[in-house]
Amino acid sequence: MHKLRPFHLAVPVHNLEKARWFYGTVMGFDEGRSSEHWIDYNFYGHQFVVHLDDSMQVITNHSSNSVDGHNVPIPHFGVVLSMQTWKDLADKLMNNNMDFIIAPHIRFRGESGEQATMFFQDPSGNALEFKAFKDLNMLFAK
Repeated sequence: MHKLRPFHLAVPVHNLEKARWFYGTVMGFDEGRSSEHWIDYNFYGHQFVVHLDDSMQVITNHSSNSVDGHNVPIPHFGVVLSMQTWKDLADKLMNNNMDFIIAPHIRFRGESGEQATMFFQDPSGNALEFKAFKDLNMLFAK
């Protein structure tokens, strides 16, 4: 296995101030460099950038695949967290009345890939998933 390195991900947003509120205030990510067209965030140690696309239509209807009885939105992105960090984030989002696509729950309970997961979207409709594994060694288990 390779030593993990920070990834870089850039996504479009329709409104930079709504993105700043969501990623900075709701999610609590530290803001890095920015301009009038983009903002860098520390996304659990990764470089995440929102880029303004003022012609973007807010995503309201994601394609999805059925996974463990839920319609998982595609595309989506996120981070695998520790179980405690995942629980803290889930509690924070529930306390802030997050409108979940898939509410926080345990998927594949009792199986080798048992994991906590939740899906929601930012104000531009970008779908996010945050998960945590009961046993991180099962991240790539077959």
